[in-house]
Amino acid sequence: PMLGLLIGMAVVNMIPSVDKDFKSGTSFAGKKFLNLGIILTGATLNFNQILGYGARAMPLLLFNICVAFLVSFTAGKKLGVSGNTSTLVGSGSCICGGTAIATMSSVIGAKETEIAYAMTAIFLFDILSALLYPYLATALNLTQNQFGFLAGTSINDTSSVVAAESTYNVLNNIDSSLAVTIKLARTTLLILLVVVFTILKAKEQSAANIADDSGKSVSIGKTVIKTFPKFIIVFLLMAVLNTIGIFDGISGAAAFFKKFSKFFITTALAGVGFKIQFKDLFTEGLKPIVLGGITWLSICISSMLFITIFANYVG
Repeated sequence: PMLGLLIGMAVVNMIPSVDKDFKSGTSFAGKKFLNLGIILTGATLNFNQILGYGARAMPLLLFNICVAFLVSFTAGKKLGVSGNTSTLVGSGSCICGGTAIATMSSVIGAKETEIAYAMTAIFLFDILSALLYPYLATALNLTQNQFGFLAGTSINDTSSVVAAESTYNVLNNIDSSLAVTIKLARTTLLILLVVVFTILKAKEQSAANIADDSGKSVSIGKTVIKTFPKFIIVFLLMAVLNTIGIFDGISGAAAFFKKFSKFFITTALAGVGFKIQFKDLFTEGLKPIVLGGITWLSICISSMLFITIFANYVG
């Protein structure tokens, strides 16, 4: 998905008129394609992935979610970063990078610039993690399971986790997929995040004295129903259908959902990239990058402490 954002940014900075000339198309892609990509992502999630080592890693995964948002909101406020950007950075850091940012942007109503800044911040430190972790883990003599927990709970994008684990396997002459297993369990927590932030948004609107036609205060439950993104309901339904095995009997379904979810999200982010100027990225976008670095480091430290203190539990 980050590739689409970068292409969009490159094109609009080389040909500034392109956003104006294709405004309706980029706006359509930035919203409709994004929603469709997220729906198809739901079909790749499976609650059964939480079982096994995914379940063993769950305490750390949940703790890291708390750490990510505590740090992103606290540091974001100090840095003067918008609440939406802080939310996106926290989401991308603790769940699944670009996909989490894309999904949460629809839940909280983030602007294109906020999405782009958060994506850039997450992308930079995700690449750093993928390059650094295998060699750091080898130098520190981490066990196979310790590395799996570290990489699976703190590297954002699944492809980066695969790359890091592959390098670690080569360096240590082993064959492990624990990090990817934990990462897949971590991705399912995106559903929890969507539900929680939808409720928080509803409470915020209720506190702002939203009223119905009769002038009476609207309940939080009613506000949740009103504000809950409808495409997220389909996203959740697709995840449930995949979990109970509905798609298992359809040849090539898994590959189709995975391929086209990435296609639509990447295309959508290209539309978002059309709204970004490089000069803004290195001025206004610098603080979100710093925030991304702080949040990334906090999760790295959290995971390292866990696998060290609870070494016997990790294995």
